[in-house]
Amino acid sequence: MPTVHASVPSVPIYRRLIDEYKEAIVSRRLKPGDTVDSINRIIAVHQVSRETAKLVLNVLAREGFILKRPGKGSFVADLLPRKKLWGVVLPFYSVQYEDLVHELAQRAWALGRQLYHYIDYNSFEEELRLVGQLTRERYEAVIVVPTFDESRTAEFYRSLSARETTVSLIDHTMAGSYFPYVIQSYDLGVQRGTRYLLGKTTGSIAFVRNEIWSGRNLVQELMENTFMMVMAEERPRTMPHLIDRAGRIDAAFVREYGVGGVFCCDDSDAVRVIGQLRESGVRIPGDVSLVSYGNTHLARYFTPAITSLDPHNAEMAAKTAETLRRRIEGEPTQFRQYVVQPELLVRET
Repeated sequence: MPTVHASVPSVPIYRRLIDEYKEAIVSRRLKPGDTVDSINRIIAVHQVSRETAKLVLNVLAREGFILKRPGKGSFVADLLPRKKLWGVVLPFYSVQYEDLVHELAQRAWALGRQLYHYIDYNSFEEELRLVGQLTRERYEAVIVVPTFDESRTAEFYRSLSARETTVSLIDHTMAGSYFPYVIQSYDLGVQRGTRYLLGKTTGSIAFVRNEIWSGRNLVQELMENTFMMVMAEERPRTMPHLIDRAGRIDAAFVREYGVGGVFCCDDSDAVRVIGQLRESGVRIPGDVSLVSYGNTHLARYFTPAITSLDPHNAEMAAKTAETLRRRIEGEPTQFRQYVVQPELLVRET
């Protein structure tokens, strides 16, 4: 029987109950055919009104998680046959994730699978809903780029044991998991990029946050902390700058603070910074050196070609597809976990 966590007061009680029942079904703690709590049982255990209890069961039935049988009660639905589909759940869409999805699609197609992507808008509730939906719809695999505050989803993934659908994490995980995952070492990438910039200039370094990454972002916090740590170790007397948006980097800022290097968390921001500085007469390269994170087509084909950290999306996709292939063939894969090391590709900035 699900237990509502009372520590989340902002979420309505009916929604918390619905999510708890869904989690129990998706994680197989409640299996197909198991009896689901009756209206009276929900009222007694959770101290809610009859209308709330009815709403919970109605939503679960409408979304296909349970079957209601008049006179007999409600039962966990038997899910559909497994489909040769892979779903990718993303916290947002960006040029870097566009590249990652493309690489995953290539591997899926090679194995005779179709791949679809879904956006959860960095909402842990939406992430869990999507994972539950795709599992219930019998997707063969669900590949998740976790929301950037995994403190709300860690318990779900630790307890999830959907046997018909393989769930794999990709790109990052701050909480760890018993699931297979293929992630990149963001902190190592920041170290390499920051030390490169320090070798190019005696001026200060500006770290540009990514505006797209809404809400609390544990990965960006890790990147910022790593940047500050490297600056403190390598150049303790030079003031580093944490900038909340690319639009703030202009010629006046560069001159006022003696900025000689810029680290951008995203290739799109790097293009914007280069354009802004060019328009105001600042040379890149020349006056300012720049490194971005992503190594997407923007970094490769922009003029000047951008010095960028390659997260090796192709390698992450290949290892993820190999893990899923092994799982399809019946091998245990829960401990196949890889950390990919980003590579600094020095170009013209």
